[in-house]
Amino acid sequence: MQGLNAIMNRTPLMPKATAVWLVDNTSLTFEQIAEFCQLHVLEVKGIADGDVAQGIKGMDPISSNQLSRDEIHRAEEDPSHRLKLLEPKVEVPEVKTKRGPRYTPVSRRQDRPNAILWLLKSHPELKDSQIMRLVGTTKPTIQAIKDRTHWNSPNLVAQDPVTLGLCSQIDLDAAVKRAAARLEREQKKAGITVEKAGSLLPTEETIGLGEAGAGEPEPGARFEPPQAPRRTWPARSPGKPATPWPRPSRSKRPRTRTPSSPS
Repeated sequence: MQGLNAIMNRTPLMPKATAVWLVDNTSLTFEQIAEFCQLHVLEVKGIADGDVAQGIKGMDPISSNQLSRDEIHRAEEDPSHRLKLLEPKVEVPEVKTKRGPRYTPVSRRQDRPNAILWLLKSHPELKDSQIMRLVGTTKPTIQAIKDRTHWNSPNLVAQDPVTLGLCSQIDLDAAVKRAAARLEREQKKAGITVEKAGSLLPTEETIGLGEAGAGEPEPGARFEPPQAPRRTWPARSPGKPATPWPRPSRSKRPRTRTPSSPS
């Protein structure tokens, strides 16, 4: 089934150049060419009008063993016929390239220790291999920062690697998510139950409005925050004069009379 899907999903080499050749040298419909080259019908029509693919030289699919002349003639006679690619004579295996460490520009390499320190503090669940892929560093550097034996350890400041431009937020979130799932699996395997953090308290409880149905505001009423109780003074006993409030002392200066000038 997978082999059949691979054959159906195969596209011709240089599909736009192949579409240019089919438009110029055959009487196939735009739909047939668009489906074979996996292009939009309007794009094929633009090629025929000269608005699209200007300057692109057409490539003959017959000489490249992608189509046969009989297949093209059959499609020209029957507009409902769909062109099919010829099976390749030589199967080239797909080469899987192993993803190496992330390349870090020279101008950003001095920021990697700060980013490693931030990852170790903010996400201790990350493995050293994940930090190496995110920042593009080596395991001895990570271990030196952990042990505080790095040559610049006293001057390191934890900084977000996304802010420094060393990795993207999508890659960081994906790594943290994988690390959290792995940690949860390890804890379940070891029989450790971890309590999840609860949700925030509702507003009625935090401001004291949900107590025994009292003080609940009516629908549509204007909310007024609770006020502190007013301070009340003890009642004065009868027959006892009230104690006057102490008044602040004022320094009195002697008034000096300015001698009037003789008239």
